[in-house]
Amino acid sequence: MTGCISKAELGKMFAQAAELIRDRSELLSHLDSQCGDGDHGTTMTRAMEFLENAIGPANRQTVSEMFREAGWGVMGVDGGASGALLGSFIAGMGDPPSGDEMDCKGLSACFGAGLRLVQNRTKARPGDKTMMDALVPAVEAFSASAENGKDLSEAMRGAAEAAESGAESTRNMVARYGRARYLGDKTLGCADAGATSIALLFRGFSLALVTKKES
Repeated sequence: MTGCISKAELGKMFAQAAELIRDRSELLSHLDSQCGDGDHGTTMTRAMEFLENAIGPANRQTVSEMFREAGWGVMGVDGGASGALLGSFIAGMGDPPSGDEMDCKGLSACFGAGLRLVQNRTKARPGDKTMMDALVPAVEAFSASAENGKDLSEAMRGAAEAAESGAESTRNMVARYGRARYLGDKTLGCADAGATSIALLFRGFSLALVTKKES
């Protein structure tokens, strides 16, 4: 395992993720309109803009404090369950003690803590056609890479690929949560908007770390 990530680089990760989600906002809302309220793209854009402004070198808090405060801030963004769960993930990432930078295992611990907080807030699990179908495999893939000594860029690429595969798999699932659960088999054939946004989140993280590795 090589390399550490600073608050500046964390800021770049969230900025890149925010850019991808802004660019795909219409797609996210389109997916949500087939199984939900149709506002997921707008919600995620607002949430990511908040995170983009809250996470980075200008923040004088420790990484742990920064994640906790940013996550609670996202929970206050109007957007229903998706904003609350994304906020929980980010806030949970602040549970492990962190200073101003971390290595691959440190970031893995943050992701794991974030996932645990989300799991405490929702009964949804992989297979239910929700964001968990992308978030769980992404965190598990990153953790496995960290344990196997891969560097940050490699670990994040694996996490992004796992999230994308998980999001794609939701096309073949029947929704079990939210308004979509009332549609039954009509939700087949449509990817879940929440899982798709998590895939974009991790792809943004990965693109930012590839840039770091090449610089």
